Amino acid sequence: MDATFTLQDAINLTSPKAFTALIKPAGATCNLGCTYCYYLDKKRFYGVNPSVLPDDLLEKFTIDYINSNKTPHLHFVWHGGEPLLAGLDFYKRAVAFQQKHNVERKSIANSIQTNGTLLNEEWCRFFKKNNFLVGISIDGPKDIHDCYRKNNSGVGSFDKTIRGLEMLTQYKVDFNALSVVSKCAHGRGREIYTFLKQQGVEHIQFLPSIDYIESIAGASRAVVVSPPASPESELAPWSVSSTEYGRFLIDVFDEWVVKDVGKIFVQIFDNTLSAWYGIEPLLCVYGETCGNSIAIEHNGDVYSCDHFVYPKHLLGNIQTKSLQEMVDSPNQIRFGLNKRNTLPNECFDCTYYFVCYGECPKRRNMKTADNRYKSSLCSGLKMFYKHTEPLFKYMCGLLRENRAPAEVMSFAKTL
Repeated sequence: MDATFTLQDAINLTSPKAFTALIKPAGATCNLGCTYCYYLDKKRFYGVNPSVLPDDLLEKFTIDYINSNKTPHLHFVWHGGEPLLAGLDFYKRAVAFQQKHNVERKSIANSIQTNGTLLNEEWCRFFKKNNFLVGISIDGPKDIHDCYRKNNSGVGSFDKTIRGLEMLTQYKVDFNALSVVSKCAHGRGREIYTFLKQQGVEHIQFLPSIDYIESIAGASRAVVVSPPASPESELAPWSVSSTEYGRFLIDVFDEWVVKDVGKIFVQIFDNTLSAWYGIEPLLCVYGETCGNSIAIEHNGDVYSCDHFVYPKHLLGNIQTKSLQEMVDSPNQIRFGLNKRNTLPNECFDCTYYFVCYGECPKRRNMKTADNRYKSSLCSGLKMFYKHTEPLFKYMCGLLRENRAPAEVMSFAKTL
């Protein structure tokens, strides 16, 4: 089959312009030194302690972001490093700029991803008052979480993260959990899922950590390299294996499908059901193309993606180019189309291509017979899709009858 998308195809598929920006107001600066963090490496580009995004650039970005998105809903995503290091006053100004420049009265949402260790009463009151959604990074029980999530002195962060999560609950702040699935999670999917439920988490994103690293002159540690992996790079010791990731997802699914459908929302399950039902997934990882989620560094530099903050993917700077100009640039369009165009033939022939679409390009390190690269998680994802196919199809049948997918639980218990 012809697997090539062109720039004209992209134009033909264009709907009203909408894109998401992950804003890094303090760059890669963080109060932790998580072993598997792919973003700490960016300090080599900007220095160990870069300045916080200044007010003039923050306001300029806010105006541009509101005006460039041609839809009635906007989402500001604050990311890091550790974005709380920008300080509470920074976010008060950010919200003020949003209110000041939202002349069309669009619906504006804010979310922030944090390790939770710096949360206090003042932060929580602010988040509640301004309807922030807080993503809290927590990997599971203490021994799993502290396996790689340590501060720069080697002390685990679990206790402080749990205190932060308890404060979010106390102040009734909306939150979800981002749980990194690393080598330390092997064989413990059901345990991790049960633990997160016990903490009151209702929305969960499982992020597989599988990276290749390379020693680079001047870097304080081996850095995560852009795919495909080179002969000089090696699999990072924290990486989850493809098979173990598949087993992890299956273990979580088998628990969820008999107890929690409609109560607990696991991002990969939501996206898989959407694909089976014929709805285009919202998450770029499982979309056929990408390129609509850019990263903004503390100095206004704009990159193609949060996972591709490397010099060759620098699109420009908000001081000299508009966001729309950068998002619509040939380089960015090509970046997004290459999610599909660079896949090997075996992906297009795969039964589950429509669910996976080759997964995230950042994990394409497995060379194939036609000298292209596929996801390092391919075999594990196939395990998961094959195992869950009958039950997702059953849920699709329920939806077509205008019945709740949660009814699958009674059926699943009979299997």
